[in-house]
Amino acid sequence: MALSNSEIADIFNRMADMLEIKGENPFKVRAYRNAARTVQNLGKSLEDLVESGMDLTKLPGIGADLSEAITEILKTGKFSKLEALKMELPQGLDKLLSIEGLGPKRIRQLYDSFGITSLDELAKVAQSGEIYNLKGFGPKLVEKILKGVRLAKKAGRRFRFDIAKPFAEELKNYLQSFEGAIKVEVAGSYRRRKETVGDLDILVVAKNWEAVTEWFVKYEKVKEVVSKGPTRSTVILRNDLQVDLRSVAKESYGSALHYFTGSKAHNIKIRKMAVERGWKINEYGIYEGKKRLGGESEEQLYSLMGLDYIEPELREERGEVEAAMRHRLPKLVKLKDIKGDLHTHSKWTDGHASIEQMAQAAKARGYEYIAVTDHSHHLTVAKGLDEKRLREQMELIDRLNEELEGITVLKGIECDILEDGTMDLPDSVLKELDLVLGAVHYKFNLSKREQTRRVIRAMKNRYFKIFAHPTGRIIGHRKAYELDISEIFKAAKDEGVYLEINAQPERLDINDIYAKAAKNEEVGLCINTDAHDTMSLDFMQYGVNQARRGWIEKSDLLNTLPLTKLKKVLKK
Repeated sequence: MALSNSEIADIFNRMADMLEIKGENPFKVRAYRNAARTVQNLGKSLEDLVESGMDLTKLPGIGADLSEAITEILKTGKFSKLEALKMELPQGLDKLLSIEGLGPKRIRQLYDSFGITSLDELAKVAQSGEIYNLKGFGPKLVEKILKGVRLAKKAGRRFRFDIAKPFAEELKNYLQSFEGAIKVEVAGSYRRRKETVGDLDILVVAKNWEAVTEWFVKYEKVKEVVSKGPTRSTVILRNDLQVDLRSVAKESYGSALHYFTGSKAHNIKIRKMAVERGWKINEYGIYEGKKRLGGESEEQLYSLMGLDYIEPELREERGEVEAAMRHRLPKLVKLKDIKGDLHTHSKWTDGHASIEQMAQAAKARGYEYIAVTDHSHHLTVAKGLDEKRLREQMELIDRLNEELEGITVLKGIECDILEDGTMDLPDSVLKELDLVLGAVHYKFNLSKREQTRRVIRAMKNRYFKIFAHPTGRIIGHRKAYELDISEIFKAAKDEGVYLEINAQPERLDINDIYAKAAKNEEVGLCINTDAHDTMSLDFMQYGVNQARRGWIEKSDLLNTLPLTKLKKVLKK
């Protein structure tokens, strides 16, 4: 019973965490983290690659030892080195990793000083004040830890969309392969393309519900069968993702799909409209008294309500119903509208592919251009480029563009915004680039006023073109730093700076609400992957999901422009 790529990546990340808690060599820790990222970003399943006989050491960051580890995990479902490491370390330490502000090193520090192995023990030491005796544990961090403990105790587990996706799609295909299944669709927050998913709701129209249920519970990745009922069955998958399978009559399919897709606020709005007409809408259909008016399809439901069809990503009760009444819904951007990626990295800094490899991979995805935007030298951990190395890279790109066909490489930099708002590299080199991305990579804890002033000063640099991952958040691990977002929008519009929707699934930064607000303020946007290897270029799909949730259209985005028009915009 093979594991998915995301499950294998989880094993490697957990191994890295445990090694770091143990105090192992940082190079060994980094090797597992890099391997996890490579595995997570693969476009094909490792199971298929191994079966095809592929040499896994050709993958970025995968050496002979890690290749053997992958093979072992696929064969046994476990990693013996991780199991051995679990026996060495006290149980419970890894659970503390979910607390914001606590990394493996601090967890080790807490254990060595107080023997902490649980959330309750952590809260007790934090509340007593003893924790302040440890180096680096100040009031702000302790407040963050206590808040994290409260959240960890009451919050159910949520899965990033990209982690839930392979399970959802594979299970959907599995159910569709059953001869008696007529229609199968994943509903809920997954269908609305939310950043995270709590569980999966799958609707099925079938000739024989009991037979489909039996097929469902026999799915190889089911860990536990919670229930089997006349209209609903529930299982828990190996990664603890809950899946509810619901039986739907053919004539109610549209109403049920609408009901279980949500959001709750959107559905309430639609139901209130129906009530005003003397109708009733539920998961079974649309009714006037006992007379059934419809429910076979969502299109029919919206039409009966006098509305244009509303895409699932928009169903959040943020004005989509009013827009549908007036026939003013946005024509949402699609993946095929993207002409290029304007934020990528190469081996020159912390990437895992050459510039030529990145360019060829972009070409294979149908792009006209790709910008190589490696880090500037302030980010030493990423081997950032100083002026000399950047100029060497620019010369290489010029030579490459003479040889490449069907793709153009743009010269760029992801330039650190320093604490005082100045750029990490001088204008003398920035002006020679095709585009400059500005980014905050340190000093996240500045006050809202200081952080806003810092970013706006950077935006006033005439060569600053794109503000990368503008709020700095990492979903589930790091909150956004404080910014006066309305002031940022104003400055971006005034200075001609574009805000990035970073498509890295752990970032998705800016979020959908900010994206919609930026559009309303006529601030330019672009969707970039921040890819560090060729496979990560496929993250664009997640950025497009985020943009669609933010009402973004093709015309709102910088990188939907063809190359000739893009170059003109960049030169302004």
